[in-house]
Amino acid sequence: MRLLSRVKSFLRGFLHKQQIDAELDDEIRSTLELLTEQKISEGMNSKEARRAAGIELGGVEQVKERVRAARAGAWLESLLQDVRFGLRMLRKNPGFTAVVVITLALGIGANTALFSVVQGVVLAPLPYPEPDRLVAVGESNPRFPLVAVSYPNFRDKQRIARSFEQMAAFGRQGYNLTGPGTPEHLDGKEISSGFFSTLGVKLTLGRGFSPAEDVHGGAPVVIISDRLFRNRFDGQPEALGKSLTLDGVAYTIIGVTPPGFHFEGDADVYTPLGEAAPLILNIRASHWLFPIGRLRPGVSVLQAQAEMSAIQKDLDQIYPDADRDLGMAVVPLKQQIVGNAGGTLLLLLGAVGLVLLIACANVANLLLARSAARTHEFAVRSALGANRTRIARQLITESVLLSLAGGALGVLIAFWGVSRVPGFLPGRENIWGASRFLPRSENIAVNLPVLLFAFSASIAVGILFGLAPALKNWNVDLQPALKEGGHGFASGHHRAQRVFVIAQMASTLMLLVGAGLLFRTLRSLWEVNPGFDTHHVITFRVGVSPSLTNTASRTRIAYQQLIERIRGVPGVQAADFTDVMPLTRQGGTMPFWIGSQKPASLQAAPRLVTFLAGPDYFQTMGIPLLRGRLFTSEDTITSPHVVVIDSVFAHLYFPNSNPLGQTITFGFSPTPPCQIVGVVGHVKDWGLQDPAANVRNQLYFPLYQDPDPWVADNYADLRVIVRTPLDPATVMPAIKPAVYEAGSEQPVYDVQTMQQIVSASMSSQRYPMILLGVFAGLALLLASVGLYGVISYSVAQRVREIGIRMALGAERWDVFRMVIGHGLRLALVGLEMGAVAALILTRIVSSFSHLLYGVGTNDPLTFVVVSVVLTVVAVLACYIPARRAMRVDPMVALRYE
Repeated sequence: MRLLSRVKSFLRGFLHKQQIDAELDDEIRSTLELLTEQKISEGMNSKEARRAAGIELGGVEQVKERVRAARAGAWLESLLQDVRFGLRMLRKNPGFTAVVVITLALGIGANTALFSVVQGVVLAPLPYPEPDRLVAVGESNPRFPLVAVSYPNFRDKQRIARSFEQMAAFGRQGYNLTGPGTPEHLDGKEISSGFFSTLGVKLTLGRGFSPAEDVHGGAPVVIISDRLFRNRFDGQPEALGKSLTLDGVAYTIIGVTPPGFHFEGDADVYTPLGEAAPLILNIRASHWLFPIGRLRPGVSVLQAQAEMSAIQKDLDQIYPDADRDLGMAVVPLKQQIVGNAGGTLLLLLGAVGLVLLIACANVANLLLARSAARTHEFAVRSALGANRTRIARQLITESVLLSLAGGALGVLIAFWGVSRVPGFLPGRENIWGASRFLPRSENIAVNLPVLLFAFSASIAVGILFGLAPALKNWNVDLQPALKEGGHGFASGHHRAQRVFVIAQMASTLMLLVGAGLLFRTLRSLWEVNPGFDTHHVITFRVGVSPSLTNTASRTRIAYQQLIERIRGVPGVQAADFTDVMPLTRQGGTMPFWIGSQKPASLQAAPRLVTFLAGPDYFQTMGIPLLRGRLFTSEDTITSPHVVVIDSVFAHLYFPNSNPLGQTITFGFSPTPPCQIVGVVGHVKDWGLQDPAANVRNQLYFPLYQDPDPWVADNYADLRVIVRTPLDPATVMPAIKPAVYEAGSEQPVYDVQTMQQIVSASMSSQRYPMILLGVFAGLALLLASVGLYGVISYSVAQRVREIGIRMALGAERWDVFRMVIGHGLRLALVGLEMGAVAALILTRIVSSFSHLLYGVGTNDPLTFVVVSVVLTVVAVLACYIPARRAMRVDPMVALRYE
């Protein structure tokens, strides 16, 4: 009942304010009249009685204020009054308001845009039911903490494990769609039955694969994406049961994924995992699958890890050749997807937070200067009874109004920035199918959590920079300040303004140092020799017609004829095939041994990266021959098997002997022992950084000696490499007709220049550098404006002092040097503090090993260059106020007051 009474009182006070004020006025006047009559009855005259009654009552207006303050809902009335007054004050100063709003919009907008990325990539849960129960399941070996799993191992663990409610697996696969409609290449996945139910995803139409379909020789069925469903079948439910021709095989459509469904990148078609080639399905040591699992309720990741490790130990005993020395890795699925992108994004969010703090310091300086001009207003309000809290609250209210306006404009900036994220990201993908720099990019949007962040940030920064003038006015005696025309009061603001400028310069130096280190990293990477000639090379894929590849021999002939037609195109200097492009981190490893000394365990055996290469591949790529010979057209399936190794392999295994003529045998391969016939230069297949831990032995196998059982799968992954001095936009239209001579249903896709691949390999450094560079540039602009504002304000406040100096004989250049020196002192103090902070923060950056290359975290050149740039900017920011000070007329200045 008490709560209901308070609510009624609040509503009455808020909705009937004028009536209640009139009643209060009548009551106070009645009380005053009674007190007056009482004083008259005590012998006072009417004038004295009224004065005494007013003193005893405490003042009519003061009583009204006390009663209003005690009324329910008075806080809301007071807040609305502050808001109305604040809006009037901001409208009276449109120039000041515009500058503050734009400054805050830049800071809040940049933070909101980056927070939308962090929220979508790092903070947002996976878009599946109970995502915390989803895990990635992989194997580990002495070299890598998590690797793919073989099909037999997956099936055994799926059957034995009890920690999982469900377990499924997927492998990436591309398909050439030749019907219905225009031929095109589609990204797809091979998935086990139960894949969608493991994720908790319900198909829009149809059903998932049954266990009977998920076997080799099962019915050819397919699940398609919503995009393909709408583009090829107009979104009609009748698509179920229709046929889709993929790689020459007619698949029956049995399901459609929900709109917007993503799992490790986009896929348009899903086929049963059991339909894969028997060769890779039956080899226990062929690691190519990525299992996922849904934990049972109450089962932790550590418990699942312990069970899977025990299962793997049992498999080690049963299958020692394939599984010995293998371990297990069970990690949360979200952690596996996000990878190291989360740390980089949080680092960038901290950097853009510095930009917002610099913007707040700028606004606080402006508000301090403005509050100095409002000393008369504050004095009058104090005289009328306003206490310190009331004035401070009014100042903070005005600050929050400004920050909310800046936040609204910042949200528009964030919308603009986020809409450009897709074009900003590289197209390369890692083994899990997500962008190297930014996984889960499809989740990035300005949504409700982002808007709440923008609103909260606006309120927080409004209070933050509003505290500066509020605290400065808290303990100031306004009466002397009013008598001095505001100068005494303003002088107290200078120290706070100088502190803000110093903090701005220090923060800007930290951001510029970070951007400079990343810039030098990129420059170092561009100077790295990748081991081949990156210029004038184009690469693409061709979906060769299935009618030409139904046997291994016909497949070899089809590809030989294709490359001969491409070589005949005008402007093509050289062309050939390979299965893996350098710098893409896509090369698989294979155990091997030299001579006849087979190791006891293939998992513990040394490994190398193998490439399929045509006879002209090395010439096309510009990879140098160091010893022996390269492949020729005579290296066919009927000739002795040969290989070419790289210089790292030769140096490691044949340091004091000639590798030519030695034999190599491969584990898990039908290929007989191969003779080494040549040594070529090492190529950075892992990336330009290619640290020592990732420098891998490399071996090239002749394309046309690939064993018959492997031809179908290996040739489907081949890329065409073309060296041409012509522009890709000119030569590709000439190459495509040469491809189509064997059939117009052969799509040409994934066209890239080698320079684009090189650029994509540096995306984990380039895109953070771009963002940090933008933030640093914005911080530099804000800091220079802040320094300019402080020096300009200082000059305006010291006009009389400057006039006296010049009247006493000071030269104009003395005044110029004084003003410049004042600004430089502030800047240099900020640089010193910023340098110390940057040295500390760069230690944090050094923990992100993928960000820096070829440069130390305390690189002296970066620190010196950044310091010089900031010093020059500080001088330029002080130049205009210094010139203005030089033009002060001593006579005018002495009459200033």
